[in-house]
Amino acid sequence: MNMRIVIIGGTGHIGTYLVPRLVEAGHEVIVVCRGRRKPYQVHAAWSQVRMVEMDRPQMELGQAFGRSIADLSPDVVVDLICFDVDSARQIVETLQDRAQHLLHCGSMWVHGYKTETPSKEWHAKRPIGDYGLKKAAIEDYLLQEVDQARLPVSIIHPGHIVGPGWTPVNPQGNFNPEVYSRLQRGEEMLLPGLGLETLHHVHADDVALGFMLAISKREQARGQSFQILSGSAITCRGYAGAIAGWYGQEARLRFVSWETFRGQLSEQDASQSWEHLLHSTSGSIEKAESLLGYQPRYSSLEAIREALGIV
Repeated sequence: MNMRIVIIGGTGHIGTYLVPRLVEAGHEVIVVCRGRRKPYQVHAAWSQVRMVEMDRPQMELGQAFGRSIADLSPDVVVDLICFDVDSARQIVETLQDRAQHLLHCGSMWVHGYKTETPSKEWHAKRPIGDYGLKKAAIEDYLLQEVDQARLPVSIIHPGHIVGPGWTPVNPQGNFNPEVYSRLQRGEEMLLPGLGLETLHHVHADDVALGFMLAISKREQARGQSFQILSGSAITCRGYAGAIAGWYGQEARLRFVSWETFRGQLSEQDASQSWEHLLHSTSGSIEKAESLLGYQPRYSSLEAIREALGIV
């Protein structure tokens, strides 16, 4: 069934792949964004998309954003840029009894500290940091307080999104492209501890696939959260070894204390590394496989290799 689908924040990583998928499936697509930023990849489908500019933070102050989304008369709303409960509540309160489905983009960081790994959707959540805490609070609100008969809600939790056009989270857990250059040149690279923390990447197109499946299988997705990831996480030392191997090098890794590691990085890189390695993301996709039929096209390393343009 063809539907009118509104995507909030549709020109970013996920929207770059989700929008063409929806257009090709025959849906009418409206993308709501703050400015005129272009998607990361050119696709002819964008010529059929209606673009609507809205300043979400400013409009939310006057409770106008939710009303404006509802005024677009969507059958389905995909919210890719909701970061606190008040924003989620404004959307829900204006869409109840009007839209058929609301899909929210969450994050694997809702798990925080883990007792068991890989994380599963039903595991107890111990979020850490402002981002994880807020995403966990949104999930609790959407799945526990929203009447699913009045507005079916689904949540997609991606891992570290990767794809052509932007730098993947690297083996040190930050976004500094020099890490890849050092591995390419066969130079020494520092890792804290034993390098056994994990990162769980996912290609942006696989995330788009997860949203597509949840939209097409609304009854199975109603009131559910799904982890959309590659098939398995990778360790930092294994990741570094794979990168070096692609360039015909052996990874020269030196394992040091966190204090020594941090002292060699910029403040920004160290902060990013701390957050990524502290979370040590590793998630199961069993639920998405069984309820939605999700099968990722890319492994973590395949997605990273494509993003880096290594052939």
